Amino acid sequence: MPDQQKKFLIVVGGPTAVGKTAFSIALAQRLGTEILSADSRQLYQQLNIGTAKPDAAELAAVPHHFIDLLEPDQEYSAGQFERDALQLLEKLFTRYQAVVVAGGSGLYVQALCRGMDQMPQVPENLREQLNKEYAQHGLAPLLEELQQRDPVYWQEVDRQNPSRIIRALEVCRATGQPYSGFRQQAYPERPFQTIKIGLDRPRGELYARIDERMDQMLAQGLLEEAKRLYPYRQLNALQTVGYQEVFGYLEGQWPWEEAVRLLKRNSRRYAKRQLTWFKKDPDWHWFHPHQLEEALGLIHAQMQSE
Repeated sequence: MPDQQKKFLIVVGGPTAVGKTAFSIALAQRLGTEILSADSRQLYQQLNIGTAKPDAAELAAVPHHFIDLLEPDQEYSAGQFERDALQLLEKLFTRYQAVVVAGGSGLYVQALCRGMDQMPQVPENLREQLNKEYAQHGLAPLLEELQQRDPVYWQEVDRQNPSRIIRALEVCRATGQPYSGFRQQAYPERPFQTIKIGLDRPRGELYARIDERMDQMLAQGLLEEAKRLYPYRQLNALQTVGYQEVFGYLEGQWPWEEAVRLLKRNSRRYAKRQLTWFKKDPDWHWFHPHQLEEALGLIHAQMQSE
């Protein structure tokens, strides 16, 4: 019976537009299992085109979880994802020996596979103050403060992600200690083995796919979707590549041609940051998305050797 065997979490990671969705669906079909999405934006309803959410046919091909879970104004964290995903996996592992996790949100993947760092309690008014400073003066002064208070974390943080920067600064201000000092603690054991499958392509090939995806998004109606979401533009869910560039156009900050250029450039930069994040972890086994059979061979070998 499945619940008497060792359990395996097959994690498919990699940069935006590399081909994770199609690969994960094919993998889950071959393994006869289900998919958990570890994408911090596909969680949200209404964010469809700009997040490259799986379409109806893809969602019907294999059962998916953690897609269209929240309204755009609902807050959700990697820690919440960790708790919710572990709870769901407990049920799924009674039916399957392996479950597939797919997504490009490195922090969500890390939270599920390893656990979250235990951070100190921070006064609520401190976060409000930082959010107010961000709204009034933008990200640059906060980044400068983070560089002074915690140069270690400043080196690795996604510097276009306000929520991460604000989270780090609130810990620095509340404790007087660097945020990085509270990280890399001991983590709990997981009731499953993790096999990490990283997808990558030659840089030129990946960047061409990113440009093509952006053109597809625009043809599918990204502008119209962004117009509908414009009233929510200050929410955390919308602080992401794909929407910010179009919001800038809607606000008259740049012409449409510049919005399209920024959309493609920022998506390429995002892909590069994702790869940097994933490749810091030596446990990933890297494949081209066309190498499904090779990846399956490695997965089966690891499952049999445990």
